[in-house]
Amino acid sequence: METTTEDLTTKTRKTSPGSKGHSYDASTIKVLEGLEAVRRRPAMYIGDTSQRGLHHLVYEVIDNSVDESMAGFCDKIIVDICADGSIKVTDNGRGIPVEKHPEQKVSALQVVMTTLHAGGKFDHDSYKVSGGLHGVGVSVVNALSEWCWVEVHRDGAVYRQQYEKGKPKKAVAKVKTSDRTGTTTCFYADKSIFKSIEYKYDIIASRLRELAFLNKGLEIVFTDSRSGKHESFLYEGGLSSFVLYLNENKTPLFKKPIHFSGTRDGVEVEVAIQYNDSYTESLYSYVNNINTIEGGTHLTGFRTSLTRSINNYAFKNNVLKKNGFSLSGEDSREGLTAVLSVRVSEPQFEGQTKTKLGNSEVRGIVEAITNEHLGNFFEENPPIAKKIIEKTVAAAMAREAARKARELTRRKTALDSAALPGKLADCSLREPEDCEIYIVEGDSAGGSAKQARDRRFQAILPLRGKILNVEKSRIDRILGNNEIRSLITALGCGIGEEFNAEKVRYHKIIIMTDADIDGSHIRTLILTFFFRYMRQLIDLGYMYIAQPPLYKIRQGKKDHYAFSDDERDKIIKGLPKKPVVIQRFKGLGEMNPDQLWNTTMDKETRTLLQVTLDDGAEADHLFSVLMGSEIAPRYKFIQENAQYVRNLDV
Repeated sequence: METTTEDLTTKTRKTSPGSKGHSYDASTIKVLEGLEAVRRRPAMYIGDTSQRGLHHLVYEVIDNSVDESMAGFCDKIIVDICADGSIKVTDNGRGIPVEKHPEQKVSALQVVMTTLHAGGKFDHDSYKVSGGLHGVGVSVVNALSEWCWVEVHRDGAVYRQQYEKGKPKKAVAKVKTSDRTGTTTCFYADKSIFKSIEYKYDIIASRLRELAFLNKGLEIVFTDSRSGKHESFLYEGGLSSFVLYLNENKTPLFKKPIHFSGTRDGVEVEVAIQYNDSYTESLYSYVNNINTIEGGTHLTGFRTSLTRSINNYAFKNNVLKKNGFSLSGEDSREGLTAVLSVRVSEPQFEGQTKTKLGNSEVRGIVEAITNEHLGNFFEENPPIAKKIIEKTVAAAMAREAARKARELTRRKTALDSAALPGKLADCSLREPEDCEIYIVEGDSAGGSAKQARDRRFQAILPLRGKILNVEKSRIDRILGNNEIRSLITALGCGIGEEFNAEKVRYHKIIIMTDADIDGSHIRTLILTFFFRYMRQLIDLGYMYIAQPPLYKIRQGKKDHYAFSDDERDKIIKGLPKKPVVIQRFKGLGEMNPDQLWNTTMDKETRTLLQVTLDDGAEADHLFSVLMGSEIAPRYKFIQENAQYVRNLDV
């Protein structure tokens, strides 16, 4: 609710000195003891209380075990989604200290589990680098759980403590002897705080796979006791294995990834690189195992050095004529798959989300290490260097050919809708946060959508047929495609190195296709384009998928709409025993404007699915499977996932 100046004045009068029943003095200042602040405002600590926040609890506990691995004391972690819906994480690290804390006068284990900003991460003798730097992780998990227990194997014994909603039930107790070390944490998320406590196996598995890649030699065993599903992740190749996994469905230019590492001024840098015959860049950066999706100084240093190293080698070997022509950063990264991982003892992240590194000194360190190792590699491996140079030169030539096509996509001061091949019907409002655009399949559906829409804030862009598969196309061909060009022009944010998310004209970009197999394919093609060339729009939460109904159920003069077979059956079961007429919509074009508005476009009644990326590397891998040139991985994917298909229209 918006608060006006008048509202504030009224509130001040009600609580002013002398008002009966209202006082503002020291007694009104509330101090939330222990972890109560976390339970009152959980989103401040874990982002939200939806599925993402729920899974964040799992990551916080796992990260503590991974920190033990980075410190050199742990090589195995076992994660289990238990049959009762709880999460159990076991490691073979040193075990959380259990002796009495010198200041708090209770066991250090209790301090770690019940006190914010308490942990070994602030002591550089215990942890030189760590992912969980704020020291709130496991105590926040404890606070947001109905119950939690911890067992510590240390000093020849097992110590245990149990908690309810963050509060210890009893003191830490020694329960038995033990001949190993490590920590087991088990928690059951609080149903009164989270919208759902149903964990998704694939989401957790993706993060565990990523952590195993980033920590060479660390074995992570994952079991879902609810279904019996089980996986083990162990990659002795580390980042090289990660790159091979990402390139699994692509054709690499050389077999073995380029791998190097180095340490300067306490900063550890590790890189793995492999080029393939695709036309897109897959570059992922990490700081202390944290995926820095917004990049930062480490990524800038790597990109700068990569371009410089390729140019230097090309000029030195007369591959490029010395006439001012040089390879751009975009050229040097075409077909690149790379993973950059740095470990920094005092990382400075921009914002609370830990998605962009701000340490200025790290840029120079990454640049220097990359320059040295890449320069040496190119000199020692001329056949591979030649393949990379040839690839980047071809990219530069295509870039020049694409320059003229890109000019057509730049939005002019006044957008001429009539000239657009996609026949954009724009909205009247101009503030991006107030505007949304429907990307619609076909002219027929586009016509219905144009009649149905609210012209003030809803724009319609019909696309004819299936757009180009950008996974198999170079930028000049992409920009030569009429449908993609009109889409870029309508959005106004550019593409490639000219892309600027702040210039996008709509903060809701909604893909609306038919509910049949062709519609699904078109939706995947569009999403592939956004993922490869405008991914930041997905990261910002601007991408949505419309959910048109599959069925109309008419009884008498009343219509009911169902979005699945199960919903159709439920509606029919709930109706009086009178004749019903069931219509299955084959496409959006079959719906008249009123139906389309009421079911799919009206803010009050529609359902939109927001497109999110919990794991960019895994999404990269999946898009390569679905849209790449290799047939075998796609066939395998279809076989493994056919059992989950619903409403297949053949």
